[in-house]
Amino acid sequence: MKKLIIIAACALTVVSCNQDKASKADLAMIQQRDSLEQIIAQKDNEINDMMTTLSDIEEGFREITEAQDRVTLAKQGEGTNTRQRIAENVQFIQSVMKQNKELINKLKQQVRESSVKSEQLKKLIDQLTSQMEEKDKQLAALREELDKKDIHIAELDEQVADLNTNVTQLKEETTQKSQTISNQDKQLNTAWFVFGTAKELKEQNILDGGEVLRSNFNKEYFTKIDIRIDKEIKLYSKSAKIKTAHPESSYTLYRDANKQYVLRINDPQAFWSTSKYLVVLVK
Repeated sequence: MKKLIIIAACALTVVSCNQDKASKADLAMIQQRDSLEQIIAQKDNEINDMMTTLSDIEEGFREITEAQDRVTLAKQGEGTNTRQRIAENVQFIQSVMKQNKELINKLKQQVRESSVKSEQLKKLIDQLTSQMEEKDKQLAALREELDKKDIHIAELDEQVADLNTNVTQLKEETTQKSQTISNQDKQLNTAWFVFGTAKELKEQNILDGGEVLRSNFNKEYFTKIDIRIDKEIKLYSKSAKIKTAHPESSYTLYRDANKQYVLRINDPQAFWSTSKYLVVLVK
């Protein structure tokens, strides 16, 4: 009888050990699967970000081409508003070209820092850079041509004194309006962010008693960004908590290859609609 009991106990021990081994194997498999899903999700986010930047660049080139066509039509036209229309479109071209250059530089950085390695992406960036250089040459040629046209218009204005005064006033008004619109556009698309430990944020009066931005906080401690361009913020921490109010559906917090958090802003207009200041608490 004792032998039977011993044999049964040994059998149970063997079964228990096998179950433990199976459980550990299952757990390891689950962890590997979660890790793989996280890597895939990170690559998807990186690809989506790069495609968004690329789409913005292509839209910029489209707007530049349309503005160039408008300048061509304006040069063929007549009247006192010709110079005004040309000047406005040239100013617009310069603004979009500057933004496109910033976007191309951002795309280069995204590719450098991405875990997605692709020769096609590098070739695409080279093509975009060449396209940007070609637009620079076209703009330089346009400026040279407009310089000659401006001389002709100036001579015409000397012959028509009364129109000269009106054109000058109109030009000044247009310049003021353009500057006002430019400033308003810059303000609408400007935001500020900061991330830091509780101690750092308290020292700058950004964090006070668990609340943020309550008193005279140090605005100089924040980093200014263009919400049209900067849609991803690296937080360089394995712990991150957003302290300011932003719609949860407008952003994603994910970990990069170093397990550090990155804030990805999926919908900039919605994200910054509640506050143009972003505060993130890290450890």
